[in-house]
Amino acid sequence: MFTTQSLFDGHMPSGVRIGIGSSGTSDKIYESTKEFGDSVTVYTDPGRMIDDLYEGRIDAAIRGDMSSSELLPIIKRRFGIDELERIVFLEPIGRKLIITAPVGIDEGWTIQQKHDLVIRSVRLMERIGMGTRIAIMSGGRKDDIGRCKAVDDTIRDALELVDILVKEGYDAYHSEILLENAVDEADLIIAPDGISGNLLFRSMHFIGGALALGAPVINIDKVYIDTSRAKKDYRDSIMLAMRLTEGKR
Repeated sequence: MFTTQSLFDGHMPSGVRIGIGSSGTSDKIYESTKEFGDSVTVYTDPGRMIDDLYEGRIDAAIRGDMSSSELLPIIKRRFGIDELERIVFLEPIGRKLIITAPVGIDEGWTIQQKHDLVIRSVRLMERIGMGTRIAIMSGGRKDDIGRCKAVDDTIRDALELVDILVKEGYDAYHSEILLENAVDEADLIIAPDGISGNLLFRSMHFIGGALALGAPVINIDKVYIDTSRAKKDYRDSIMLAMRLTEGKR
């Protein structure tokens, strides 16, 4: 079973330079960086952190508890992208480490967008040694077709996406609405859209107690990890950033 411990027990690259953002309103960022010494730099200026990431002065950047409304537009502008694609590393209590997507409410609304998320996610998962079984969720079971047009659309989209992925050689299946099964059967779970993906993350993490390591942006060629300002300890996010730099340096 591939867990967070499996991820961190793998090869951790040496000499990695990590930046993490601080709002300056608490000491939790500084407390989280103590054991990493000079490998981690704390930033209070979001523009400077992203500039240093883009220019290669740091190998990875972590949001920390900076405002996402400040950071995300800077990332889009600096990297020349119109939208972000994020995935989140979650480990439900007593279960393996999984990735879920989309994360943002404005992400993953079309079959093409979800397809892109899958392709980029699988590349990352292979790089760090995770399994690559893919659960494509929908808003109901297959035999629920006819009960509600909105649900019908999610089921048809899920079946179409699975068909595309299987033809491309990926291990994908339609997991229907059965998240409780998908967390054990799959390594990557794709929600029907950004709203349901965000609700899935919030339910599993804030209510269900799943460990959330962070949400990497996967459509840029640098390592940037989005994190919740509600986190009390960012050491796992720093270690994730270090691990994801493999193959990027």
